[in-house]
Amino acid sequence: GFVVGHAGLYQALAMFAVAYFIIGMTVLSVCAIATNGALDAGGAYYMISRALGPEFGGSIGIMFFLANVCGSALYVLGLVEAVVDSFGIPPGQKAGTGVHVLPQSYWYELLYGTVLLALCLVVCLVGASIYAKATFLIFLIVAGVLGTILVSFFATRPLGVPIRLPHFNGSEIENGSFTGFSLATLRDNLGGGYAVDYTTGQMMSFSSVFAVMFNGCTGIMAGSNMSGDLKRPSYSIPRGTISAVLFTYLVYNLLAFLMCATCNRTLLQKDYGFLRDISIFPPLVTVGIYAATLSAAMSNLIGASRILYALARDDLFGRALALAKKTSASGNPVMAVILSWLVVQLVLFSGKLNTIAGVVTTFFLLVYATVNLACLALEWASAPNFRPTFRYFTWHTCLLGIAGCCVMMFLISPVSASASLGFLLLLLLALHYLSPSSTWGYISQALIFHQVRKYLLMLDVRKDHVKFWRPQMLLMVQNPRSSARLIDFVNDLKKSGLYVLGHVELQDLDTLPSDPLQPQQDSWLSLVDKLNVKAFVSLTLAPSVRHGVRQLLFTSGLGGMRPNTLVLGFYDDAAPQDGLARHPAFSSTREEVPLGFPALRAPAAPKLLSAREYVGIVADALKMLRNVLLARQLESLDKAWELRRAASPPPTIHVWPVNLLRPDSARYADTCSLFLLQMACVLNMARAWRRARLRLFLCVEAGTMPHAQEEKLRQLLKDLRIQAQIQLVPWDAVTRLHWQTHQGPPGGPAPAGEAAEEEEEEEAVNFPANATQVSDEYVCAANKLVLEQSPAPAVRFLYLPRPPADTSLYPLYLHQLELLTRGLGPTVLVHGVSAVTSTQL
Repeated sequence: GFVVGHAGLYQALAMFAVAYFIIGMTVLSVCAIATNGALDAGGAYYMISRALGPEFGGSIGIMFFLANVCGSALYVLGLVEAVVDSFGIPPGQKAGTGVHVLPQSYWYELLYGTVLLALCLVVCLVGASIYAKATFLIFLIVAGVLGTILVSFFATRPLGVPIRLPHFNGSEIENGSFTGFSLATLRDNLGGGYAVDYTTGQMMSFSSVFAVMFNGCTGIMAGSNMSGDLKRPSYSIPRGTISAVLFTYLVYNLLAFLMCATCNRTLLQKDYGFLRDISIFPPLVTVGIYAATLSAAMSNLIGASRILYALARDDLFGRALALAKKTSASGNPVMAVILSWLVVQLVLFSGKLNTIAGVVTTFFLLVYATVNLACLALEWASAPNFRPTFRYFTWHTCLLGIAGCCVMMFLISPVSASASLGFLLLLLLALHYLSPSSTWGYISQALIFHQVRKYLLMLDVRKDHVKFWRPQMLLMVQNPRSSARLIDFVNDLKKSGLYVLGHVELQDLDTLPSDPLQPQQDSWLSLVDKLNVKAFVSLTLAPSVRHGVRQLLFTSGLGGMRPNTLVLGFYDDAAPQDGLARHPAFSSTREEVPLGFPALRAPAAPKLLSAREYVGIVADALKMLRNVLLARQLESLDKAWELRRAASPPPTIHVWPVNLLRPDSARYADTCSLFLLQMACVLNMARAWRRARLRLFLCVEAGTMPHAQEEKLRQLLKDLRIQAQIQLVPWDAVTRLHWQTHQGPPGGPAPAGEAAEEEEEEEAVNFPANATQVSDEYVCAANKLVLEQSPAPAVRFLYLPRPPADTSLYPLYLHQLELLTRGLGPTVLVHGVSAVTSTQL
């Protein structure tokens, strides 16, 4: 009567259509989730939490709990209004007459609501079985009353109904009319006629009427809320819910038409209990109203208690809900029922039904939208285990349900909708950071997998362009205990590219009962989380380290995301140091260092690979067209200290883009030099290194026009948009040592054929065919030249020549690299094989 009296028949039917469209879409989603596996206590909360994860589940669980609490209070207040309307002392009278003996005031009505709520509490404390029996009895009563009302529309003759309304200090009487079936009455009631609600004194509108009406449709979740008490929830929930939706939709539409055709608008708007006046047996209508509202109040109260119990049992809120876990001997969550009753009692202080209707509707719509979202996510994730036996849904129905809920939320009350979403967001953030991890499975992981696979297929390596090149690192780690700072440093070098931590375990799977790498995986992933690096982990078994690195270079990554740069620690005789315990990620907390990693190699113990094998790994990577970085003494780099130093002077990064082991062919614009510049620039672009300054060293000899070389290099840096300070370094004394052991004078003429062959050799190997041409004395002088440049930098980048083609020279090659970088502190030797810089837009 309230709905059709204010909205008229057309708008009432539209409200029912919109409400049941939203409910219908949500019911399809509920049925799909309910038939996809075993359901436990918690209803919609259980479905959402197991589908979307603990953050969404916990936050929506709280919202759904509040919705049921407010819904229970709303029905209790509705029942109080019905009781006071039947038995209350009329306004303006001091003493009651006949059955009208109940005083009317805010505090008296609060008392009546408390008594009725206590009755609901008693039923719910006894358990779900008596509640089910009580609701079945109530269903029979309501069905009988409904049949009586339908008969009354046809059997009752036209009559006038006096309506006593409160007016200032007294009351006034208006006359409503039951006209019987009348075309004129129907015409008058077709359009809307919003007026002031006589119970609250507020002007009604489409949104406020819809908010009250929608609460009469929220019982669809009553069955799912009892999922933990049903014997076969996957069978009962779809059938019971769909039947209830269809039945109530038909009844509401039929009653709306009958009321509009037989009752004038005054009767509909001014007397919400008019069905008693036109009924052939008025007391039965009163009993039906009481039974229906009492049943709805109990349904919401027991639903709220089951949701609270499920939240407490999942430990999402820790000790805050620990009390709600306690149950009776029969399994009834009595403490959850009592806590829910206390919250409902607090809501009763709001006083009027229509006051909280908007909030309740907003909460329910938000829950319905999330149920649809859960089903939509499961459908879009395309997981093979999502196989609901209920198939009458698609992602379109889920999307329509979400859209309908969101639109109606903001139409009803933009303020309530915004506040609810804000509260939901706060709960999401709190649970994300504070709740323990769960084993339910996260739908976000399935969705991410689905999207990543799709985009990886779209990432076409044939469309790669140098403008969009980025480093994609494979860092080989023997033992993380001695490589923590190196892992952190390479994380700064990756520039949003792929980063893979590789490890080779020297074992033979044929001789093992199972894969030994699986137990290690968790330790590596925990290390990645603790160090806060954005890296994948790739472990492999191989008979030798060299074979293992080859495997990882061939197989790491997918599609267009494959490592293009290999990073190795330096091969020297230094004893490994356990830097993991001293790393800030561990030293700043009480957490223990992960124990899944073995102890470090003793200084006297043999190494897992030889010098020849180590250089062979470098050669293999270059043959596979991978760039190579060799990092020495990076464990001595205290990045936090370096970057906290006083602003004047800021920390520096020294860059030497010349092949110091090949002074007779040194150039600043070959592929390797440009790659070295690019890597130094990438490091400088990382957030932690932005304060650092690049210093580029230009080695010059007397009589070679150094200023012209400097200008040419400065123009190159300008074209590449690299900001660096250029410093000229005379190195005649160093190169003189080289020419003393070299046949022929420096700069002497050479036959054209020999010059061409030498150039070709340089392009191929970048290392002298006769390694003895570069003496230890010369390499030590080059090392001293690098070391003398002050102030000492945070890190140095040096040019790494290719290994010699003759494998017998590998130990000598490594020995010269060791001499070149001895005592330099954190140093990165760089060799690039691909073009990585661009001057184009």
